[in-house]
Amino acid sequence: MLYRGYPQCEPVEIVEGCRLPVLRKNQEHEDEWPLAEILSVKEVSLRKLYYVHYIDFNKRLDEWVTGDRLDMKKLQFPKKEAKTPTKNGLPGSRPSSPEREVRKSLDLNVQPATAPSRGKTLPTPKRKVEAVPLATQVSPATPVPSLPSSAEATQASVFPAVRETNTFKSREDHEQLASLTTNGTARRLVPSQPGRKRKANCGGPDESHVDIVNHQDSQDSSDGIPTAPRMTGSLVSDRSHDDIVTRMKNIECIELGRHRLKPWYFSPYPQELTTLPILYLCEFCLKYLKSLKCLQRHLTKCNLRHPPGNEIYRKGTISFFEIDGRKNKTYSQNLCLLAKCFLDHKTLYYDTDPFLFYVMTEYDSKGFHIVGYFSKEKESTEDYNVACILTLPPYQRRGYGKLLIEFSYELSKVEGKTGTPEKPLSDLGLLSYRSYWSQTILEILMDLKPDNGERPQITINEISEITSVKKEDVISTLQYLNLINYYKGQYILTLSEDIVDGHERAMQKRHLRIDPKCLHFTPKDWSKRGKW
Repeated sequence: MLYRGYPQCEPVEIVEGCRLPVLRKNQEHEDEWPLAEILSVKEVSLRKLYYVHYIDFNKRLDEWVTGDRLDMKKLQFPKKEAKTPTKNGLPGSRPSSPEREVRKSLDLNVQPATAPSRGKTLPTPKRKVEAVPLATQVSPATPVPSLPSSAEATQASVFPAVRETNTFKSREDHEQLASLTTNGTARRLVPSQPGRKRKANCGGPDESHVDIVNHQDSQDSSDGIPTAPRMTGSLVSDRSHDDIVTRMKNIECIELGRHRLKPWYFSPYPQELTTLPILYLCEFCLKYLKSLKCLQRHLTKCNLRHPPGNEIYRKGTISFFEIDGRKNKTYSQNLCLLAKCFLDHKTLYYDTDPFLFYVMTEYDSKGFHIVGYFSKEKESTEDYNVACILTLPPYQRRGYGKLLIEFSYELSKVEGKTGTPEKPLSDLGLLSYRSYWSQTILEILMDLKPDNGERPQITINEISEITSVKKEDVISTLQYLNLINYYKGQYILTLSEDIVDGHERAMQKRHLRIDPKCLHFTPKDWSKRGKW
């Protein structure tokens, strides 16, 4: 029970759902009072603690706070839900009439009317794109007109994605040009197709991709809207089963080898382990134990010094192990439980059979220590080469995330496919993928050499084939970097000095790279294996 601070005032009790400013430190260690929602209240040692979620902040910042950090003067009580009439005396939504249903459907589906057409739209024949001579200066790019013919968009469709703020400032007096064609023809702007809904009704292991949620990016928003179930496995959470329990972190601390990790999100470890101050994990088999003594006793029996499965890559101290979710089910489930502590946008599957797990390790005299991993479906109908991707917090911001992404595309190259991460991505996963795509594509464009004195040319398909990056991701990256322009009847790529300098600085910091010669991987045709 708390009081407002002025005399003759009734006591005010803070309940779940209340909103009020809460004191916290920002990145500059300055005090700020963001609005937060109270998710839970508990009493410890005669003192009340409040679990708060900061509105418009990532859930990993949620925390337990004491009452002295709450601004009671701006307390907002939860709004009472409006009572609706009941049907047949039973609680529920108000009965709807056919007219109301039709009106609702129209409101959802009908868009504002556009200007009337002036005449019939006739198909436009394909138009060859001529190369423009190399020039040091160009006039400002003209707006890109809408190009007709849906048949022309079969190979390299360009999305009309919303352009985001470009981090590079273009200089028109120092621009290099590379002609962009899509197999020699101009292509129509085609929006991306919404992805299909993934099954999320089990409580099994997950994890990026890999971060990549229905927010932040035009390329992800369409894929992040589930519409229909599919039979293959997927780890995307549809948020339909969220409740107050899963919105709160339930593990205080995890000890994994020489590291202690503070989880970011909820993970469905057994209930009896959630009250422990520290949860102990064997860093080789990932078995969870309730005490240090249990861990020490387990280590005398555990013979593993590396993840189970086949080592398919080794260079220096970095190794990758391929793990079959069917053959090593216990390890895969333990891995997903650990990953769920740091991934919010995926659901957990205990049925790991449809997945392969690729675990990256760092070797020393004591064994192979897990750094991160990614998972992928054995059979993906949507060309996904990553289902989930995670670098453990102690190894973040050291280049391991890009190394995981690069390895996933090296596997796609061996398989002879183009791939893309399963959407939606987390915020950190999206940043990592954008950075990798940008560096990979710019690396190819800067290596292009003039042919017979003419400006170098490359198609979207060629970039996709060289990198194994899906065409949609190539196009969205070029648009994100603001490289695509429409000039004298054709699409061109403009590389300013700022972009070139920024890319060179970034590549100087990128020391970890995958060496294809060290990869020993033979892809399997999972479609011919009935139950894998």
